[in-house]
Amino acid sequence: MFIPPQGRLIGVDFGTVRIGIAICDPGQSIASPLEIYQRRNTKLDADYFVKLAKQEQAVGLIVGLPVHMSGEASQKSKEAKTFGLWLHEITDVPVAWVDERYSTALAREVLNQESLSPKKKKAKLDKIAAQIILRTYLERNKDSDDQTINSLS
Repeated sequence: MFIPPQGRLIGVDFGTVRIGIAICDPGQSIASPLEIYQRRNTKLDADYFVKLAKQEQAVGLIVGLPVHMSGEASQKSKEAKTFGLWLHEITDVPVAWVDERYSTALAREVLNQESLSPKKKKAKLDKIAAQIILRTYLERNKDSDDQTINSLS
């Protein structure tokens, strides 16, 4: 799928209970954590993502793929891939996937530098991970004219 080089992108840290959400500016240079979405059911989840994509005028959705350290697909990465395809179906917004092997560990490092209670750190973890996923995509594509992203099969 082709992701335009200009316009807002939404970063998604897929989870079966919570989904971290991040957003970037229209120039695709700065990724910011947005929120954590608590999953409910298929209809409410679809309503949320359709509304979010329209509200933010998203031109792309960047979904993290939690692959094994070897780079091989995991059960969770297959679920994230399916989820990303579902997001595309319901929003009609192109989707790209990014290897997120280290996003949660990096998010924990970021949060450990803040003087927050463990409960508050946990509450922010998924949206910081989404920000890291989105930032990874932005950095990887900053100097590239080819915005087509390879996905895991």
